[in-house]
Amino acid sequence: MKIFVTGGNGYKGSVLIPKLLKEGHQVTSFDTNWFGNYLDENKSLNCIKGDIRDLNLLSLDGFDTVIHLANVANDPAVDLNPTMSWEINVLAGQRLIEKAKNSNVKQFIFASSGSVYGIKNEERVTEELSLLPISTYNKTKMVAERVFCSYEPYMKVHSIRPATVCGLSPRMRLDVAVNLLTFQALTKKEIKVLGGKQIRPNIHIDDICGVYLHLLKNVDKIDSGFYNAGFENISIYEIAQLIKSKIDCNILIEESNDPRSYRQDSTKILNTGFYPKKNVSIAIDEIIDSYKHGKLYDREQWHTVKWMKKQNIK
Repeated sequence: MKIFVTGGNGYKGSVLIPKLLKEGHQVTSFDTNWFGNYLDENKSLNCIKGDIRDLNLLSLDGFDTVIHLANVANDPAVDLNPTMSWEINVLAGQRLIEKAKNSNVKQFIFASSGSVYGIKNEERVTEELSLLPISTYNKTKMVAERVFCSYEPYMKVHSIRPATVCGLSPRMRLDVAVNLLTFQALTKKEIKVLGGKQIRPNIHIDDICGVYLHLLKNVDKIDSGFYNAGFENISIYEIAQLIKSKIDCNILIEESNDPRSYRQDSTKILNTGFYPKKNVSIAIDEIIDSYKHGKLYDREQWHTVKWMKKQNIK
């Protein structure tokens, strides 16, 4: 298949694209490269440096699938410039899927977020529950979902609501829960937990990439719609305890002003035949191993907000 990936050099994209190439797909990566370029040269890979807000010269003719990963990710990054985030996360996405429609693209896969549910007390947060986003980032994802689903008459549209992603990537992130706490334990011998009681769903980066690959392989079998992708609902404190069982460190608990607490039920995607292969514990082990072998170290690029501020990205 011929696949167009936005955000190809991002945290997920730089893991996903090598997997797509390994399976024999022709891939075009489109990315601003704000955080660098981590894709190796490959005869089946075409890398375009560009801003998704400027798609005038871009053609999607001949592509089978668009995997839309590009966005301003997480609440603090969006809060740096909410207007830019609406432009990228929603308006640019609408132009992208309109181009996909005009080029007869068969499938559009959107990386949404499980945070669109807001604060939920239900034990089973399924795709049928109401969306109550509490931040600008959450709201951009919800609105983008609604824009994309209006194109279902023209192509398959799969909106995936991932849990918090964890694990190693060439474009590493040390500002997401599991990665952040594990790196703190390794480098400071202390884990700082804000609150701790909040329940968050988690997914290994290889498994979220596996979800996208699963949708590609089964485009004719899987209906358009929204799909949760989170397989471990555990508290921040439980994550810290799991890390402590692997690394000799202390746990320091501080107050948190982040009230988000929610679970995900991903039965719907499991019923399509997908099954996760990794978990949080494996992600922690892989981070520890990479650090001990000198392959993982701290870089400013691994901290989204810090790097965006330094580069004055806008």
